[in-house]
Amino acid sequence: MAGLSITHQLGSLAGSPIQSSSDSGLDASTSSAVVNAAAVWKSPQTNLRCRIQGGGTEIEALSPPVSPCRSPGLNGIRADLTVACQAFTTIDREMEMMMPQIEEEMMKTRKFKEGGAQDKEKGVPVYVMMPLDSVNMNNGVNRKKAMNASLSALKSAGVEGIMMDVWWGLVERDGPGVYNWGGYIELMEMAKKHGLKVQAVMSFHQCGGNVGDSCTIPLPRWVTEEVDQDPDLAYTDQWGRRNYEYISLGCDTLPVLKGRTPIQCYGDFMRAFRDQFKHLLGDTIVEIQVGMGPAGELRYPSYPEQNGTWRFPGIGAFQCYDKYMISSLQAAANAAGKSEWGSTGPRDAGEYNNWPEDTPFFRREGGGWDSQYGEFFLTWYSQMLLDHGERIVSSAKSIFETTGVKISVKVAGIHWHYGTRSHAPELTAGYYNTRFHDGYRPIGQMLARHGAVFNFTCIEMRDHEQPQDAQCAPEKLVKQVALATREFGVPLAGENALPRYDETAHDQILNAASLKFDDSENESEMCAFTYLRMNPDLFQPDNWRKFVSFVKKMKEGKDANRCLEQVEREAEHFVHVTQPLVQEVAVALMH
Repeated sequence: MAGLSITHQLGSLAGSPIQSSSDSGLDASTSSAVVNAAAVWKSPQTNLRCRIQGGGTEIEALSPPVSPCRSPGLNGIRADLTVACQAFTTIDREMEMMMPQIEEEMMKTRKFKEGGAQDKEKGVPVYVMMPLDSVNMNNGVNRKKAMNASLSALKSAGVEGIMMDVWWGLVERDGPGVYNWGGYIELMEMAKKHGLKVQAVMSFHQCGGNVGDSCTIPLPRWVTEEVDQDPDLAYTDQWGRRNYEYISLGCDTLPVLKGRTPIQCYGDFMRAFRDQFKHLLGDTIVEIQVGMGPAGELRYPSYPEQNGTWRFPGIGAFQCYDKYMISSLQAAANAAGKSEWGSTGPRDAGEYNNWPEDTPFFRREGGGWDSQYGEFFLTWYSQMLLDHGERIVSSAKSIFETTGVKISVKVAGIHWHYGTRSHAPELTAGYYNTRFHDGYRPIGQMLARHGAVFNFTCIEMRDHEQPQDAQCAPEKLVKQVALATREFGVPLAGENALPRYDETAHDQILNAASLKFDDSENESEMCAFTYLRMNPDLFQPDNWRKFVSFVKKMKEGKDANRCLEQVEREAEHFVHVTQPLVQEVAVALMH
């Protein structure tokens, strides 16, 4: 550990790839805790470089700009610490001495399971996302001692558990059906040792290409070999550009991956995970979030950021031009008696960075989206996505049915141009949500059939923080989704889309976690909230104090019979008790 530079170690925890001992390119300008409207509207450029691999090509270029739909990476923020550096080997001993006092304090707080409290129904448990590269390309845990110290600190803050990506590209990298669980075994045991629950994400997508993807983990080698031989296995836009983040859902049920269908590959992976970790399921591992598309979300890769293809707040582009999707479209058109509609998707829907009014298809008045053809195409396009989700969640349910874990699905918070009639960015992503058509009810209905959790992003955002000329409305979008989940009795969980450490964002999450739809109804609480993301910034003294207070307020519930000032005082006391441990974590991250 001592041989690694500070830059290496900070970057490692934040999910940045370790390349050499001279990595540089830190940008302190991103250290502000408050994300204002200007910062979201005009994202800072970064001089970090990334390497994107896929489809037999390898591209090295500047990292894409940050957008408000996905979380940015750490961008190399250097911790501003005043704690004197201590010998790294003392961390475990110091933690061991302090844990009795920490545990005594924690006994005073109520314990929650995902989905509600043990002693009362109020309160939302908080999970924390782990770094993307918590398990490295050698199938080992990155920086074990620092990880161990960080988990201790999270537990001391009252965090319920952690969320970790279980990468298909790492585990089944060596060959079909050959699974190497390596570092995940160690990481799961580490979580168990600290009494933390785990939300395990079955990540069937590539890491690299979205904002926040601070390392590159391609799909398994044998999968990319198949894509090289048949490029139509990749999502394709109308200009013939291929996207290698996730296998096209158009071939879900075709044996295109060494004799197996993609759905079979996902099912076999989940079954192998269940068999490997059966002793932890339902106790330590409490949730399986099933990846269903780029960034793990149930959507099409309609706004790809790699190589600058898309920039916020562009409308994106339909991804239905591989031969498998076109074949399905033609069959649907023939069945509707409109065979002429089956040869292509809309050709007048503009380009990735257009705005709705720039295009004949999405414009307010007389737009193609509101025509008979538009209704046919958008129904087909969104139904293909729903069918894809149903196949995978059905498989997951059958595999984990008797294990005591919950199944969840993540849906993207596409809030830009939400105030327009056509909702163009949602349509290109596969959500048939317009002024006249609710696109989230069908998703809620599908998840209800399988008892799955609806996980939604952008919970921390406020409408007025976003660029108004792009008619962004994250708060209205969250409310629409909450109404859809309530209608079908689907548990709703949330995430923040951007790293936020300020109390304004925390308050917004608290409000969104306990939505009240009108004066006559009770509030409907989220079943869990996952905080993005564990990194060195989180352990800075002021950020840590706010985070501990936030976690305590979430667990107390918005209707707690105690004033917030009392909760704040208890949080301050808790911060004081755990300060030595957190300082040790901060030191560990710098060595």
